[in-house]
Amino acid sequence: MLTRIAPFAESLKLTDSAPDLSPRRRRLNFRAWHRGTKETDLMVGAFVARHIATFTEAELDELEQILELPDVDLADWLMQRRPIPAEVASPLLARMLVECNESGAGLPPHLR
Repeated sequence: MLTRIAPFAESLKLTDSAPDLSPRRRRLNFRAWHRGTKETDLMVGAFVARHIATFTEAELDELEQILELPDVDLADWLMQRRPIPAEVASPLLARMLVECNESGAGLPPHLR
């Protein structure tokens, strides 16, 4: 399934031609798509691409903390293989968890 989804991930990624986004938002979007494993790239990157333009400064701070978490742990939590530990839980991570477990998560809207 992942090989079928991966080509469509490119359509969700923002480009440098998004002049309305601040350098911080573009940097965070890039980091979200370059986690280390394709599964986590799709989950985190797609979530960030959908919401990066509307995140508050506090949410951007939370996102920076989330992106510092180990890739393997983040993937396990988002795929619900393990619960999110209280010491790293945040409202943004909870939102990410919900969206990553919706049907069609990681796909562009026209493919859901």
